[in-house]
Amino acid sequence: MTQNTDRYIRQMRLPEIGAAGQEKLRAASLLCVGAGGLGSPALLYLAAAGVGRIGIIDFDRVDESNLQRQIIFSTEMQGRSKAQEAAARLRALNPHIVIECHDEELTAESAARLFPRYDLILDGTDNFETKFLINDAAVKFGKPWIYGAIQGFDGQASVFNHQGGPCYRCLQPDRPKGHIQNCAEAGVIGAVAGIIGVTQALQALQIITGHQDFEPLTGKIWLLDTRTMQTRMLALRKNPHCSVCAQDKEKIELRYNARLCDIIPEISPAQLREKTRYILIDVREEAEWQTGHIEGAVLWPLSRIVTGRMPEVSPDAEIVLHCQKGARSLQAGRLMRDQGFTKIASLSGGYEAWLETCAVFS
Repeated sequence: MTQNTDRYIRQMRLPEIGAAGQEKLRAASLLCVGAGGLGSPALLYLAAAGVGRIGIIDFDRVDESNLQRQIIFSTEMQGRSKAQEAAARLRALNPHIVIECHDEELTAESAARLFPRYDLILDGTDNFETKFLINDAAVKFGKPWIYGAIQGFDGQASVFNHQGGPCYRCLQPDRPKGHIQNCAEAGVIGAVAGIIGVTQALQALQIITGHQDFEPLTGKIWLLDTRTMQTRMLALRKNPHCSVCAQDKEKIELRYNARLCDIIPEISPAQLREKTRYILIDVREEAEWQTGHIEGAVLWPLSRIVTGRMPEVSPDAEIVLHCQKGARSLQAGRLMRDQGFTKIASLSGGYEAWLETCAVFS
C-alpha cells in the first residue's frame, strides 16, 4: 500500500530515521499479542509511525474497567471484540497501512501459525504462561520480541531474542512459585501502562530502522518506579544452558495452559436456578456486595483468596462462584482449585447475568 510521506515528515527529518528508515518501517510487519494496557498505546504509535503491516491477536471483549488504561477503546465499544475494535481504530488513524485482526487466543497452535508471518512480536500480556509461550515461539521461529510488564506504579521493558541476545527464559527460566497478581488484582496506574507501552513501540521502531545510534534494549532490562520516577538499567546475559535458546530450534515444544474458562466449568443463571445443593460464594468486594447480591450467597472477596485465605467450606463441597460479570470468579476458581477444592463452577456472566435472568423469570 502506498504511503503519503508528508504524514511522516517530522520523524523522517531525524537522521536516525530518514527516508531509508521510513521505507524500512513501511516494509515491516509486527504482531501485537494483546490490545490491553500495553498494546493500546503501542499500537497507536506504531500505526501512526507507518509500520506497514500490523497484526492484533486478542480474544477478549471490551469491559468498562479497561477504559482507564486501554486508550484505543471508547465507551460505546463495551462488549465488543478488542481485536476488531482496535483494528478499526488503527485503520481510521492510518489508512495507508495494513491492519490484520486475529480475534482469537494465543495458543501453541495459533503462535505456530502466526509468528512466521511477522518480522517481530510485541508482548501486551499480563501473565507468565503467555509470556513463556511468546518467548518459546519467538525463539523457535527466529523472531525478536519486545517485552513489557506493569504493576501498580512499576514498569519494565526489554527486547529478547534479538541479534544473538538473551531470551526471556535466560532471565526467568520458570514461573515463580506462589501466586503472582495481575493488573486486575493488584491494580495499575493507567499512565504507567502508557509509558511502558510507548516504550515498547519505540523499541519496535529501533529494531526496524536498525540505526547504530538508535539501539533497542537488547541484553538489557529497563526498570521504572513512577513513585519517584527513578529508573535503572540492568544488564542481561545469554544463558549458555538456557532450556530454550540454547537448544536446537526444531526441538522446542510449544506449550500453553488452557484458558481459565476451559479449566473452571461455567454454569448459566438458568442452570443455577435448577440446582438444589451447592454453596454460592460471591467473590466481589464489600462495596459491590452492598449494592446488591444474590440471596443465599456468601461474601468472600477475591482479594482475600489471592492472599491465600480460602473460604471456610469443605474442599469437597459443591461450590458455585460469582462476581459482577464472570471474569474474577474464574480467577478465584483457579486459585481455589490449586488449594484442593475439587467441585468448583463459575456463574457465567456473573451477578449482571443473574439480574437479567431474574427479569425474564419474573
